[in-house]
Amino acid sequence: MSGKNILIVYAHQEPKSMNGSLKNIAVDVLSKMGCCVTVSDLYAMKFNAAATRNDITGDLCNPQHFSYGIETMEALKKGYLCEDILQEQKKINEADLIIFQFPIYWFSFPAIMKGWIDRCFVQGFAFDIPGCYDTGLLKGKRALLSFTTGGTEDMFSKEGKSGDIRYLLWPIQHGIMHFCGFQVLAPQISYAPEYVSEQRRKEMLNNWAQRLENIWDEDPIDCTPPWYFQ
Repeated sequence: MSGKNILIVYAHQEPKSMNGSLKNIAVDVLSKMGCCVTVSDLYAMKFNAAATRNDITGDLCNPQHFSYGIETMEALKKGYLCEDILQEQKKINEADLIIFQFPIYWFSFPAIMKGWIDRCFVQGFAFDIPGCYDTGLLKGKRALLSFTTGGTEDMFSKEGKSGDIRYLLWPIQHGIMHFCGFQVLAPQISYAPEYVSEQRRKEMLNNWAQRLENIWDEDPIDCTPPWYFQ
C-alpha cells in the first residue's frame, strides 16, 4: 500500500455524520499505511453540480446548438475546460483507488456527487467510443462505493420492500465505473446507521477499518453478472 494514491470523493453536509466518520477512518487508516490520501469534500468545496456552457472557457464548436458532451470533449482537447473540472481530473489521474463516500439518496448518489461525475468524467478523459468498459480510459484504477442507507439490510434484500441492493448498484458500478474502465471493488454498505445501536455503529467503523488494511488484496467484482439479466 505504501506509495499508493487514494482519492476520496466525499458527499455529506455534516462532518459528525456516519459518512464523515467513515471518511475519517479511511483517511486515518490509509495514511498510516503510507498512502497519499486526497479528499474532495464536495459540500465544503461548494462544488457546482450543474453541467452547463460555463464549463467551457473558450469558443464553442457549435454555438447555435449546444451539446454538452461534444463541447466538453473538444474543450478537453483544446485546454478549454474550466479550472474546477481540471483540478478534479488531475486528482483522478493521480489516483490508484477512488473511494466514493456518500449516503444513498433516492436509490442513487446525492446530486452533488452525480454532478461531479457528470462534469469530470468527460469523453476523451474517462471513456471514448470505442474505449469503454474493459478498455475505458480509467482502466488500471480501482473504484469502491462506501455508503449509508436509510433502510435496513432486510429492506434491501431480495424479499425486502426496497428490493435486492445489487440491482440498485448495477447502473452505478457497471454503467458508470466499469464503463470508464475502473476495476470495481465490492461495496462497503453501512445499513441504517441512524436506527442502530451505538455499539453497532462502532462495529461498522471497525469493519471498514479492518477491510481497508487489506484492500489491495481484494479482487474486483464481476460488474456484468448473469443473474442481473435473468
